[in-house]
Amino acid sequence: MKSVVLYPGMGVGHLTPMVELAKVFLQHGVAVTVALIEPPTKSPDFSAVVARAAAANPSVTYHVLPPPPPPPPAAPAGSSSDDGSPAHPIFLMFEHLRAMNAPLRDFLGSLPAVDALVIDMFCSAALHVAAELKLPTYYFFASGAGDLAAFLYLSRLSMTDSFPELVGDDSILSLPGVPPLKAWDMPKEITNGTTGAKAILRALDRMPEADGILVNTFESLETRAVRALRDGLCVPDHSTPPVYCIGPLVSGGGGGKDHECLRWLDTQPDNSVVFLSFGSMGTFPKKQLEETAMGLEKSGQRFLWVVRSPREPDAKFGQPLPEPDLDALLPEGFLERTKDRGLVVKSWAPQVDVLRHGATGAFVTHCGWNSTLEGITAGLPLLCWPMYAEQGMNKVFIVEEMKLGVEMKGYNEDVVKAEEVETKVRWVLESKDGQALRKRVEEVKDRAMEALKEGGSSHAAFVEFLKDLAGIKKFS
Repeated sequence: MKSVVLYPGMGVGHLTPMVELAKVFLQHGVAVTVALIEPPTKSPDFSAVVARAAAANPSVTYHVLPPPPPPPPAAPAGSSSDDGSPAHPIFLMFEHLRAMNAPLRDFLGSLPAVDALVIDMFCSAALHVAAELKLPTYYFFASGAGDLAAFLYLSRLSMTDSFPELVGDDSILSLPGVPPLKAWDMPKEITNGTTGAKAILRALDRMPEADGILVNTFESLETRAVRALRDGLCVPDHSTPPVYCIGPLVSGGGGGKDHECLRWLDTQPDNSVVFLSFGSMGTFPKKQLEETAMGLEKSGQRFLWVVRSPREPDAKFGQPLPEPDLDALLPEGFLERTKDRGLVVKSWAPQVDVLRHGATGAFVTHCGWNSTLEGITAGLPLLCWPMYAEQGMNKVFIVEEMKLGVEMKGYNEDVVKAEEVETKVRWVLESKDGQALRKRVEEVKDRAMEALKEGGSSHAAFVEFLKDLAGIKKFS
């Protein structure tokens, strides 16, 4: 039996789709081990996701790597500059990933057989380990083909004098395979020219060295981006490795059967509830929570809203949030006035189960790629409210390229106002245009399901990947 090791890097958003990838390997008769990095700051979110994944997938082996050796005294923790100033969190993440090479090498060397290493987009440091052990190495890109096309091209430009200078939020980037992108829709870490930007682009610049790239998308969703990647337009100075579109890989749900919100949804009419949820890292200040609450109340529509505590400005990466005090965070009397048509849940909800519930009619999302695919495969219109990382880019792709959602205006300003929340929620649930949008998403949902079936484009791509891997092993 063939055997692969998956290496998802750090963060729940990177682990979740890697778990779904593990299931696909199992379906094709390949043994899977997931090598996990525990966050430097202990996180109950991480522990809970690992526990749920292990319980739901007993055929997958999960191995938490031991912590790396301590850094030498000359490199104080949290500092990357001679003046001792704090390092950018992204820089610290890459430092930690580099330090994990030693535990990863020891673990891979202890296994009786490994046919391939599949690494997360940020785990380029692991290429050194794979080269030492002569292991075929593939990237798993958990975001979409549009993000991959843009980042590959930018990473190559960043190594030359041609990297564009983005001046002001309205600066336009024209990149192969994607619609024009404004500076404010790019990850801030890339547009601000910091150490973090260089670290991200340097990591992505190594992707063409891999034996292939698995992408969590399906061809008919992102035709233009996939074509640009395969035509070599995104890596003009290097051959592009094979790109395999094997998605959408999304959770099957079922993890929150007894959650109160599902029982509440059971009592609501079909397609009547707007669901608001902003990912494992998404938080808002009190002012934004108040505006959102006022907009939901004025809309008169049914809603299910996941509220998390605001994150303190000096909070460490991965630091858990306290349980939110809803009475303190939301307008006085809001919960009482809306109790007959709305439900606010603290911190977490079983998102996939909520999205697929018959009562859910629309999804207000931060446009993280996992959530985007979960919304599409549930057949729900997307109200796009990007917050960080590549989510602004995904918003452009969803609204302009895929035409599966609309933008929440003001997301890139100080606050999305109550009037905008009210207007968009009413529009998506009540208007003819909102119903037309729902129909379009339903059609794309059907195409997504077809792609995964035997003979579908994503199933065929995975079979092709396994054949290519067998060829590499045969001649290595």
